[in-house]
Amino acid sequence: MDRVTMSKNITFNIKSQRLDENYQPAENTRITTNFANLARGEHRQQNLRKALNMINNRFNTLANWDNPTAERYSVELEIISVDIGLDENSQSFPSIEILKTNIIDTKTNKRIEGIVGNNFSSYVRDYDFSVLLQQHNKNKSQFSIPDNFGELHGKLFQSFVSSNTYKQHFKKPPVICLSVSDNKTYHRTANEHPILGIEYQPNESSLTEQYFKKMGLQVRYFMPANSAAPFALFFFGDLLNDYTNLELISTISTMETFQKIYRPEIYNANAKAGNAFKPNLKNADHSLTQIIYDRDERSKLAAEQGKFAEEHFIKPYKSVLEQFTTANV
Repeated sequence: MDRVTMSKNITFNIKSQRLDENYQPAENTRITTNFANLARGEHRQQNLRKALNMINNRFNTLANWDNPTAERYSVELEIISVDIGLDENSQSFPSIEILKTNIIDTKTNKRIEGIVGNNFSSYVRDYDFSVLLQQHNKNKSQFSIPDNFGELHGKLFQSFVSSNTYKQHFKKPPVICLSVSDNKTYHRTANEHPILGIEYQPNESSLTEQYFKKMGLQVRYFMPANSAAPFALFFFGDLLNDYTNLELISTISTMETFQKIYRPEIYNANAKAGNAFKPNLKNADHSLTQIIYDRDERSKLAAEQGKFAEEHFIKPYKSVLEQFTTANV
């Protein structure tokens, strides 16, 4: 654990936990998080083992040079939990969880640092989308976005990434890999990267894209070889030149596995994206993985987590958070 003061009142604490087949979610983990959701119920160990095998297999498929048996590499995952403390007397609040990849090269016996980010979960984001946005649009005929939507979350995230604590733990800025939006159309371009594959561009900006922009992140969309659909890759700096091939492969192999499990209609579809692609969460022509979880329960819990953030963070510390937001314009 490390602790650093970010302003007069706000501090960040970092904790890490290994994600393997014996993983047990920490008490404050958002239980809808990709990895925590797999680690619940009677199939928990089997689910985790299968997911980790899928990640390793996909990694070796993409890292196919000097790898004739497709067994050279394995991926180790760490869950990075970031808690916020608002003053010396208050309890810390669980704010962000991300994943860090590490790559094991069995040929050289080296452990190679991967990318931090990948998956992204946040109680404040749950509050913004499941509470604030819903309340703002209740009984309204036309959808709209509240003023300053995502401002607090974005500034908290940027403060964390620019902190000395982040820099002491991680060598490079984060890359977050998410699903494409099912209400946008993505058009194939002529640009192709040797690892990330074919670049796509959306017909318009999504709400998620706008939200992550307030976190200081840019976005590009790529569909790797043998993937069914493009991924949204959020990043600082230069995505294609700031990271090595193995680092990028660790992100793709990890997040494609989770998307095949949780968005099989898009990422485990039996037909891959063409020149113009509109994701469809009702697509029946897809395959399921052998990993078992409760999809309905997962969607319901996001609203509960948003209310938890409102009750334990947003409302009790309203004035402190407003001061922080104003001071970090």
